[in-house]
Amino acid sequence: MSTEGGARPPEQGERLQRPGWTFLTNHAHVMVALSRDPGMRMRDLAGLVGITERATQRIVGELVEHGYLERERVGRRNTYRLNLDLPLRHPLEGHHSLGRLLGSLVDPGPRPPAG
Repeated sequence: MSTEGGARPPEQGERLQRPGWTFLTNHAHVMVALSRDPGMRMRDLAGLVGITERATQRIVGELVEHGYLERERVGRRNTYRLNLDLPLRHPLEGHHSLGRLLGSLVDPGPRPPAG
């Protein structure tokens, strides 16, 4: 993925240097991270988003409670699945789905070579 200014997507567990403000909420950051790695541990997720584990657990709980996220226990770990068909919650964006938002934010992975 080519990014402006030499920015790159973070590696799992890597702590990000956060600016003073961002365009997305911590809820959106959690969903972006879990869409990239559905088996991410809370500790790693918290570090990646730049919030406490307790705040991460609260956000994940809210997303589960409202149906945006499903949690499945696999052995000693959880894996998560996003419900991409649900509409965004604010009236200004309610006509768009979670999948549409994440589709514009998450790199779909390696692309096949051209030609």
